[in-house]
Amino acid sequence: MDTANPILRRLYTMEGGAEECRSIYREWAQAYDRDTVGGMGYVAPALAAGTLAPLLSPGAEVLDAGCGTGLAGAELARLGVATIDGIDISSEMRAEAAAKGIYRNLDEGDLTQPLTITNDSYDGVICVGVFTNGHVGPAAIAELVRVAKPGAPVVFTVHEQAWDAEDYAERIADLSASGAARTAQITEAPYHTKEGFNCRLCVLEAI
Repeated sequence: MDTANPILRRLYTMEGGAEECRSIYREWAQAYDRDTVGGMGYVAPALAAGTLAPLLSPGAEVLDAGCGTGLAGAELARLGVATIDGIDISSEMRAEAAAKGIYRNLDEGDLTQPLTITNDSYDGVICVGVFTNGHVGPAAIAELVRVAKPGAPVVFTVHEQAWDAEDYAERIADLSASGAARTAQITEAPYHTKEGFNCRLCVLEAI
């Protein structure tokens, strides 16, 4: 992935799996919010939260999958969503998220593997910054849908350069064809405004 930012270059070319991912985010956790929101113009968490919040009923329980430092969760909380659980592979990133005081539960979760969450658990699911080169592939979308209750919205972003390279459109179509989810919306949206990257902002409805 072509980027001048050395942190992003390292992230987007990861080949060491879960342990390399943990190592990178261990080093970056404390500076992550400053570097991404301020330094890169990372607007995807706010856009995804603003898309999900109006689709939720009062009292909804939401899963923030790959929550990182809690940027998307903080935006949801600001929009009135009170019950949010987060999962992330990095304990250091989860510690930063916990410091925001917005999550009911924060647990370890590796989205390259099946989640240890029962079917039909959440009224909404959000996943921001996870579906990109070097991170988690499109197979994980099925897990997000699985843990959502029937009719629940599942909102996620896909980095523009991963969208075609990893056949996200085909994987989403397969989910619809299987009867697992209905595609409600796929739009192009800003991602890192200062890096010049966009994403696909996707909304599925679990069935």
